[in-house]
Amino acid sequence: MRSMLFLILILGITMQAQQFTEEQISNAIAGVKKKYAPDKRVALFDVQFSITGKDLTLTGETNLKEAKAELLSSLKQFNISDEIKLLPSDELNGYVKGVVNLSVANIRSKPDHPAELITQALLGTPLEILKEGPDEWYLVQTPEGYIGWLDHSGFQSFTTDEMQKWMKSDKLIYTDIYGFVYSGEDQKGGTISDITGGGVLKLEGKGKNFFKVEFPDGRKGFVPKTAALPVKEWLKGLKQAPKDVENTAKKFLGVPYLWGGTSPKGMDCSGFTKTVYFLNGIVLARDASQQELYGEPVDISNGYGNLKTGDLLFFGPEPVEGKPQRITHVGIYLGDLKFIHAAGMVGINSFDPNSPIFSEYRTGMFISAKRILTSKNYPGILRLTPEFFTR
Repeated sequence: MRSMLFLILILGITMQAQQFTEEQISNAIAGVKKKYAPDKRVALFDVQFSITGKDLTLTGETNLKEAKAELLSSLKQFNISDEIKLLPSDELNGYVKGVVNLSVANIRSKPDHPAELITQALLGTPLEILKEGPDEWYLVQTPEGYIGWLDHSGFQSFTTDEMQKWMKSDKLIYTDIYGFVYSGEDQKGGTISDITGGGVLKLEGKGKNFFKVEFPDGRKGFVPKTAALPVKEWLKGLKQAPKDVENTAKKFLGVPYLWGGTSPKGMDCSGFTKTVYFLNGIVLARDASQQELYGEPVDISNGYGNLKTGDLLFFGPEPVEGKPQRITHVGIYLGDLKFIHAAGMVGINSFDPNSPIFSEYRTGMFISAKRILTSKNYPGILRLTPEFFTR
């Protein structure tokens, strides 16, 4: 009887010790993830573990070299078998760079066309290729950090050397809202592709009325001079003034709402604000909740008097007790209590109860405002330079 009680006691102590060990390892993984990858939209840290005797096996994947190193260091007291895959994957054989090859590339939450559209990337956008999935889908990362799945027809893959060559070439940016790249200078031979505002192509030459351009996959075509500019010339001409932001925003009036959209083919609220500001030489974060983190805060405690044209306006529901305020919508202030935003379609509403375009719903959800045009030294707001298109 005593022997049996002793064995039960030892077994209980052993199980308790293993439970403590598993909790210790789980806490270490959670701590590193919280530090390096708190936002799964822009960072990947998916790590699991198993224990066999005294051996600890770590599996999973991450694109964060520093996070993996810190995790291994924090668990060095264990006999570790490191099976965590560091992305980009070696199976890509060096083709770890890419450039969007369509007018608008759809990036999804899973490697499947019916999966949620999480964002879009415009023609010429550089990508980091992280790994290949099923059926020629690839996990990619956009310049603003967004991670999602893109099928192989959406981009041209490059080695690092090939990417450097592409990036150093002269570029053309499409400045109209929507149009086409033609197969000939007379527009009679058909089109190569459609193209949207902010699309970027390699500049091959200039004619009387057209620019000659090249796609990332080598296709060549012609763009009317009235609809595009060489990137360096475009950047020099940007004033980044409030009226410019307003005029750009109004060009998208009537564009239908599309969750994940960033182009005149369809836009969500933050895709709209991001594209408007990109066409004015400023790169914003992708989502409304991310955009709200950056920029110069505007005091709205006494109403709308401090708002200026071009300010970003943020909206959200009443916070649940004990939980942080959620940001669910963003728009651009136009002055005179009016704002433009993508909701159903891109349209204009007002905070003025006496206005025929008054939105009681949005007025009740108005939370905060940020000034972008004067935020020269704020993180999360990038002012475009020629180096952005060549680095």
